[in-house]
Amino acid sequence: MKSNGLTKHISGTKDFISIDQNKCNRCGQCILVCVANLWRKIDSAISISEDYKERCLECAACYQVCEADAIEFHYPSGGTGIIYEKG
Repeated sequence: MKSNGLTKHISGTKDFISIDQNKCNRCGQCILVCVANLWRKIDSAISISEDYKERCLECAACYQVCEADAIEFHYPSGGTGIIYEKG
């Protein structure tokens, strides 16, 4: 379990975000909306950081702004993921 004072991350989380490159129109809205800075555009392809499971705030903003419906998002199963401790 990792903690930064505001949140705890319970390890064991399986993949919960993926992107379908065939659907992605490379608009970059996911990059703009992600406050954790997890999305990148490299060689005209959008990708998510390999360590996203540890850094993602699980807000689903990337999923919500994806007009091409290229991002698949599911909240992590119970007992894993992020826990907000304050706020």
